[in-house]
Amino acid sequence: MSGPQTACDEDFGRPDTRDAPNMLDAKLWANPCPFTFRINYLALLYNTPLYGWISDQYGLKRPEYVVLYSLALADGGSARDVSLTSGFPRNTLSRAIKRLEKMGLIKPRSKVPGGRRRQALHLSDAGWALFNETRPAFEAQEKRMLKALSLGERQMLFELMSKVVMDAQEWAGDLPPEAGTKKERARQ
Repeated sequence: MSGPQTACDEDFGRPDTRDAPNMLDAKLWANPCPFTFRINYLALLYNTPLYGWISDQYGLKRPEYVVLYSLALADGGSARDVSLTSGFPRNTLSRAIKRLEKMGLIKPRSKVPGGRRRQALHLSDAGWALFNETRPAFEAQEKRMLKALSLGERQMLFELMSKVVMDAQEWAGDLPPEAGTKKERARQ
């Protein structure tokens, strides 16, 4: 196979990084996992200040706000739905949901006849008010993050990222064979 195979093999319009720290330059251009570095780096730069602000201003921990935000996007979702789309474990979200109920930000859950199966969760008026008050900061930060891209580039990025997200069920939750035990790797 000829031609570039990974981001390491091609510069993709690599900017002059002579003034950048060597570590960032290495992680961008000499990284065997260039995609995941970029995703993680951007997510940290986006999430850290916003969730710090949510904590300082509203007294909510990140999992609590993730539940609130998730329900604002998909009213009636379950704890399982939030877990599957956020990566937080169910026990963490269970604590978050209980606290949000106590704070009056989500409506109390009604008992489902026949057991504790998926219970629909709904924001209260106070939950909606908090979401509507905080959402502009999240939107503004995303706009700042994407300002280097044209509208066409943004659309292409969204489509490609959506494709990767939709395929995640094929690989998420499992390690590749290369991550086997030391004994298994030694036999290969």
